[in-house]
Amino acid sequence: MRGIISYGAYVPFNRLRREAIGAALGTSAGRGTRAVASFDEDSTTLAVEAGRLALRGAPDGAQPGVVLFATAAPAYQDKNNASAIHAALDLPVGAPAYDAVGSARSGFGVLDAAAHDRRTVLALVSEVRTGLAGGADEAQSGDAAAAFLVADDTVGPVLAEHVGGAHASSEFLDRWRTPGESHSKIWEERFSEAAYLPLVEDAVRRAYDSCGLTPSDVDRVVTAGLAARAVRGAAKFIGVAPEKYADPLTDTVGNAGTAHAGLVLASVLDTAGPGELIMVVSLADGVDVAFFRTTDAITSFEPASTVAHQIERGDDSLDYAKFLTWRRMLTREPPRRPDPDRPAAPPSRRGERWKFGFYGSQCTECGARHLPPARVCVKCEAVDRMEPVRLADVGGTIASYTIDRLAFSESPPMVGTVVDFDGGGRFQIEMTDVDPDAVAIGGRVGMTFRRLFTTDGIHDYFWKARPAIEG
Repeated sequence: MRGIISYGAYVPFNRLRREAIGAALGTSAGRGTRAVASFDEDSTTLAVEAGRLALRGAPDGAQPGVVLFATAAPAYQDKNNASAIHAALDLPVGAPAYDAVGSARSGFGVLDAAAHDRRTVLALVSEVRTGLAGGADEAQSGDAAAAFLVADDTVGPVLAEHVGGAHASSEFLDRWRTPGESHSKIWEERFSEAAYLPLVEDAVRRAYDSCGLTPSDVDRVVTAGLAARAVRGAAKFIGVAPEKYADPLTDTVGNAGTAHAGLVLASVLDTAGPGELIMVVSLADGVDVAFFRTTDAITSFEPASTVAHQIERGDDSLDYAKFLTWRRMLTREPPRRPDPDRPAAPPSRRGERWKFGFYGSQCTECGARHLPPARVCVKCEAVDRMEPVRLADVGGTIASYTIDRLAFSESPPMVGTVVDFDGGGRFQIEMTDVDPDAVAIGGRVGMTFRRLFTTDGIHDYFWKARPAIEG
């Protein structure tokens, strides 16, 4: 048996109310909210957060043998983005990491590849989506990521077995964006519907036939795609009762494009019982169908953080002007401080375990921890008596803080904290996803992988603190 042995999904903390868009532009942008990646997040950092949650729930000893990363909004072109994810997750050097970028269909592609591989695969799907001000893409899109650890049952208990599926491909132009453009162009949706629905009919029929299933066997349906009208029209070929369709999360998160099928699948698994047949239908430059059947193991699996909990704890106070600034669609005067220097490749490579893995050092003589890693112990002065210790998943307490309104920041003010880590170690670090007025000494924090800044096209990735997340 092969299938999903662990999973995780990440929904950014910030939300933009659609009515705020309408109020600013004097238009109707609909109801609900869309999830917004913060100024220091991109598709890479979102994938890291989803991957951390998936690995936190993985069976003991289960390590990815390969990393597959899909997004239509890569932080880099030419450079492999999955390598930074691999480093931040502290994965074995022998596990290759590959990008599948450029289109929304790549999201289903990495999940399908994982299901048919023989290795333990960490499949990550991530997206940061936007559109022109006042357009449907801006209001109806959303930012999110999901991660699935897929393996044989010899590696660990399978939560959801991959039963099978089918695919249909055809060349047509309904949505496109050439390299360098910030937004997609779209044909009228009636054309998309005419192009997609025959493919849906064909792929769904063959999926049912190849797996020996009928619509009455299906317990939950996940549908996803950027052509909303075509996605709605797919129901007549799927043939399943309306009450069996999963919440598409478009009212609370928005359409996450490449990541959306994975995000909704994760939310379904959060509440699924054993023996449920889940059907996933994705429309993106073709149609993909997959069936997963949950096992008894799903009853004992506890997600590190459910999709529902992350949606509930989101902050919808983001104003539209700040959203446009974060998306670099509104250029505002920065703090009158020099821009940061460009990160250099050699020192970044030398400090990879510190910079990406957030490793400190711990003295083997007295147990003192050091951040950054050190050769000489500040407590007992022992030299080269250190062992590496990863603190990315260790909580901490705020010992001191400052609100700096003059420091360079893409979203001032900067909140600087001194954090005492559980078990020892103290470090001065920036805080994110927090109201400056709510910061307090004694507050609990966790670590999150973020982008400090971008200079000369180089993203300076490192770790920040954020308020501790429970549930």
